[in-house]
Amino acid sequence: MRMIAYGFACLLSTLVIVSATVQAADQSASFDDDMLATAAELRDSALEGTDAWEIVNSLTTEVGPRLAGSTGDRAAVAWALQTLRELGFSNVRAENVEVPRWERGSIEARITEPFPQPLVATALGGSVGTPEEGLEAPVLQVADIAELESLPRSQIAGKIVFFNKRMRRTRDGAAYGEIVEARTDGPVAAARLGAVAVVIRSVGTSIARIAHTGTTQYVRDVREIPAVALSNADADMLEAQLDTGQRVAMHLELTSRHLPPARSANVIAEVPGTDSDADIVLLAAHLDSWDLGTGAVDDGAGVAIVVEAARRIAEAGAPLRRTVRVLLAANEEFGLSGAKAYAAARADRVGRHMVGMESDFGGGRIWRFESRVAGEARPLVEAIHTVLAPLDIELGGNEADGGADLSPMLELGMPVLGLTHDGTRYFDYHHSASDTLDKINRRHLDQCVAAYAVTAYLAAVAPRDFGRIEPEPEEPPAEVAPDVPDTEDDV
Repeated sequence: MRMIAYGFACLLSTLVIVSATVQAADQSASFDDDMLATAAELRDSALEGTDAWEIVNSLTTEVGPRLAGSTGDRAAVAWALQTLRELGFSNVRAENVEVPRWERGSIEARITEPFPQPLVATALGGSVGTPEEGLEAPVLQVADIAELESLPRSQIAGKIVFFNKRMRRTRDGAAYGEIVEARTDGPVAAARLGAVAVVIRSVGTSIARIAHTGTTQYVRDVREIPAVALSNADADMLEAQLDTGQRVAMHLELTSRHLPPARSANVIAEVPGTDSDADIVLLAAHLDSWDLGTGAVDDGAGVAIVVEAARRIAEAGAPLRRTVRVLLAANEEFGLSGAKAYAAARADRVGRHMVGMESDFGGGRIWRFESRVAGEARPLVEAIHTVLAPLDIELGGNEADGGADLSPMLELGMPVLGLTHDGTRYFDYHHSASDTLDKINRRHLDQCVAAYAVTAYLAAVAPRDFGRIEPEPEEPPAEVAPDVPDTEDDV
């Protein structure tokens, strides 16, 4: 009996502490007991098991790769419409979007001198092909665009430029921004100086012999040159031959080509709120993927997380003042076609969107909750965090970017909330043939669903909104995150 009394006293103390924490966040941002109880139940029940893994399994098995404008892309739209209807969502619909269409084709890459070696490579997304007979040229190695542009044109003209900078492993993916410029802008920078092709070390952390693709871009009035990525192992091979000090040459044959634009669609579904005039809580992920893998990590996991989180909110049956809307966006990988179309269609009523959340960083456990809201609304974020804290989620700052598919809405003033996944191993698989279902950890996915369900539900019943976001001038780059050692955890 004494132990029971002691346990009850501990429980009572915990409830008092949680209540006091919420009150301390701000009385105007507090949630009533029923709301907090529903949020806690959503959290705890998700940890016992969700259907998120089954959703990723269905998408990757029944559809597979979903490159914008491809037959897989069209199948994904049909899959999403059918799945969302079967799961009981309301107002399920497709909004047509024009997307670019590109064909990867075949590739042959090899070192021809001084020591002939075949290379594992893949075309960068959007790359043009080589002449039918291929091209062969000496290789010039640089770390980045800044180093390239410091060299005289005579040193670059007629050469294949090799951008060779290794990606660091970090928890939050901060290293991606340090090196992705060579992939996106390197071909244009090299072409301006007379290069005939670009080869990059893959933007990825895998030590396996696989190459990572990703979008590159061209600009008007600059010659379009082929652009490919080498696996890290093959970049090491090329680097080793260059280190001998001898002339190194490569041969490339690439049949990539652009095709006429195609029609795709954003797929939208809703959990209706009780007030038809109230704002919308937006949950976003992108439906497309690259073609090398099956798009399980990027972004099948995100699709499953936002769909299952919203489904569980509906299943809970608690009244929502605001509508929770799921947006499965078209063509994130090739230029945000869906996200831009969604924002353009709502530019005159963006104020109807109370807040947005995106899942597009794999299926690793959530470890940080951050925001980009009006200053006076920050106590509401802190109040939500009290329910997330038992998931081992720390509270971050108010500088969240919202993610790629929410960026057009953020630019129009929509506040965003960010739930940051553990991305320690994300870039082992990102944009590669290794992006497959076996990389998805069911337990981690359930924790993600718990976090998204709690956050979206509390936003939908919150006693106030998150204000609006004013555009800010660009700031200098933030301090980079420290390296993280290799681990065996799945994404």
